[in-house]
Amino acid sequence: MKALYLENTVLELRDVELPKPADNQALVKVKMAGICNTDIELVKGYMGFNGILGHEFVGVVEESSQPELIGKRVCGEINLGCGRCDYCSKGLSRHCPNRSVLGIVNQAGVFAEYMAIPNENLQIVPDSISNEAAVFVEPIAAAFEILEQVHIQPDQRIAVIGDGKLGLLICQVLKLTCAELILVGKHESKLELARSFGINAIPKDKQILEKFDIVVEASGSPSGFSTAMSLVRPRGTFVLKSTFASNLEINAAPIVIDEINIVGSRCGQFKPAIRALEQNQIQTSPLVDSVYPFEKVLEAFERAKSPGTLKVLLQLDD
Repeated sequence: MKALYLENTVLELRDVELPKPADNQALVKVKMAGICNTDIELVKGYMGFNGILGHEFVGVVEESSQPELIGKRVCGEINLGCGRCDYCSKGLSRHCPNRSVLGIVNQAGVFAEYMAIPNENLQIVPDSISNEAAVFVEPIAAAFEILEQVHIQPDQRIAVIGDGKLGLLICQVLKLTCAELILVGKHESKLELARSFGINAIPKDKQILEKFDIVVEASGSPSGFSTAMSLVRPRGTFVLKSTFASNLEINAAPIVIDEINIVGSRCGQFKPAIRALEQNQIQTSPLVDSVYPFEKVLEAFERAKSPGTLKVLLQLDD
């Protein structure tokens, strides 16, 4: 099969062997996949990953030890836990110390014609959700993770830093809490898109005098981190969503002096994300920049790396 392989920060479309699923796994024919900022960071050297990239996908199960899954359209949770530790027993396989992660840590990803994944990681995609929307389930789940970690009151004030794909999804999710919300970004076209979602969007270079109860950093840039820190009120909460290939310098003094609560936030559960898409609570089609056939995946990556680009999708199968 064809697969996009990363080796020593070099991407190459290769012919590789078809995966052979284990007894507890399914073989999934990938229909569509999405390029994430994490994929771009991996190419830069983040996590030192070598192998098949990709973790956002929708596909159809072709083989499985659970016959009821065969023929179903699915997406899949990206963390593969050991199934034996205390975290896995509590449903927190995404924090299993022995986990592998699709296309990120010791596990082949989804930028391939086929992939193998544990049956328990699969979620069936309802017919009402298109392939283009289903690809967004994983990042929408990451946005909903904030609501699991932080109890948000309707009278609180929230700022989201970063007008990229994740920032725009986070804004749509947090808007459901009815809290006062602003988005701070640097691309006027993206800020205008946020406004079309009913979100107050402010250019980064505009002076913001207010402080916020909760600030979510989703810019992916060190300057965005600094902006976010400057907007957190004393005893406020700073939610860090970005991953960085390089080291990030942090001045700890304001964190201590202002008693700021820092929350690292990564993956989330898929069911709330799927339910939100079913109920048309989240708009994804305006976030799609372009769709590339898989044979042009290297061009797709170049497009995804271009400043201001939103989601780039890969079409693997009609």
